[in-house]
Amino acid sequence: MKILIATGRLAESTVRKAIGEKADVLVANIDIAAFITPKKLIKTFQEAKLSKVYDLILLPGLVAGDFSKASDVLGCKIRLGPKHAYDLGFVLSFVGKIEFSDKIPACELLADVRKEIALELIKKNEEEASSPFTLRGVKLGGKARMKVMGEIVGALEMDPPALQAKIEAFIARGADVIDLGATLNTLPEQAKRAVSFAKTITDTPVSIDTLDSELIREGIEAGADLVLSLNSTNLETAGPIVARAGVAVVIIPDEERSLESLIRNVEAARRLGIEKIIADPVLDPVGHNITESIVRFHEFHRMYPEIPVFFGVGNVTELMDVDTIGVNAVLCGIGVEVGASILFTPEFSDKAQGSITELKRASEMMMLSGIRESSPKDLGLDLLCIKEKRRRPESPLPKNAIQARSSKGWHIDPAGPIRIRTVADRISGKGGFIVAEHEKTSVVGKNSREVMDTLLELRLVSRLDHAAYLGRELEKAELSLQFNRSYAQDDAF
Repeated sequence: MKILIATGRLAESTVRKAIGEKADVLVANIDIAAFITPKKLIKTFQEAKLSKVYDLILLPGLVAGDFSKASDVLGCKIRLGPKHAYDLGFVLSFVGKIEFSDKIPACELLADVRKEIALELIKKNEEEASSPFTLRGVKLGGKARMKVMGEIVGALEMDPPALQAKIEAFIARGADVIDLGATLNTLPEQAKRAVSFAKTITDTPVSIDTLDSELIREGIEAGADLVLSLNSTNLETAGPIVARAGVAVVIIPDEERSLESLIRNVEAARRLGIEKIIADPVLDPVGHNITESIVRFHEFHRMYPEIPVFFGVGNVTELMDVDTIGVNAVLCGIGVEVGASILFTPEFSDKAQGSITELKRASEMMMLSGIRESSPKDLGLDLLCIKEKRRRPESPLPKNAIQARSSKGWHIDPAGPIRIRTVADRISGKGGFIVAEHEKTSVVGKNSREVMDTLLELRLVSRLDHAAYLGRELEKAELSLQFNRSYAQDDAF
């Protein structure tokens, strides 16, 4: 297929470097490639007196306009390439494999395609993966993807509506297993009621999280699929109950957290007839022998490669004042090397919110990395939320520019003041609504543009300075929802 790349003078060298010999280049008589128009494209093409007949012309992804007539005049398809010239090499590798768009930039189109391919590969491998056992169809251990367990702290004492909202939120965020946490004050009847209720509202595996043998008994009778946890303090009393029920159980070391005590407890559980064993060597927080605990995981997995491993990621993320995204990803990478089957997080503190989603994506990335025998990069999936994979080209400061300065005062808009706030989506943990409240009405929208457009359409803004202020605040509100942060009008983001 013969391909022509249309660009401007400033991007010419970047374009030629990106495409090599894969396509020809047409440089329009214009500096900025995004300003190419249908007329300018036709004129440049005709003046170039090109000898080849082209099948496809790729425009810069930021070009706007209807190029259908230009396509008829030039006798070939005209489609949008990527927004940035350095992505052309990647985009050209898909020519002939997919149909490019005249409305969606190729980089955005291919991001969806790559993601779809990646997710299909994960799904296929998960279906074919062998594992020691399953919980309600969820594979644990073996070649299966690491599963994310979300603990609902204090779940056994929650009233049904609150528990249901929490379960639905965790599942929406990607939890593969729901863990119902107990407290020191939890009563047996509360354990039974909470597990029974959870089983009626979800097909996701449910675990009961306690060392109390009586609570474990009630949880199992109510239908718990998994028990957290057994060690030498409760193996004699709760172990036979677990064995008779045939449910899965997490075995932990004794108080000293030694590898030897974990091994003793695993062997004791086996002697009791417990078959579905998951081992937790216990991941310690940073500053409290995390390296030693990782070595413990590695040693256990080397000795018992057939036993699924429980990896308490939340032990680290909850006890660090660091954004969880990168920490969760790195811990997932360590987890896959030490045989982790379950990635555990309580999402308890505000700073750890979003950990379930992050761990789910990281577990998918690690699975893809293993399939492709590569580092977890260029997979079609990523956890880049703040930093960029590649920076856009930068331009120098213009000459003779005027130094910006803020105005000395402000004036009340005769159309009236507007209060801005946000309402976050507490189920998915992502997005929500921007609310702009005026004395006449309130406008609600999912992004700053639609809210601002509606305010202008309703003539609730009459001053340019007020419109500029609202634009800034609405954009901050949208960013706060995007990054799951709180928003307060006039505060810095």
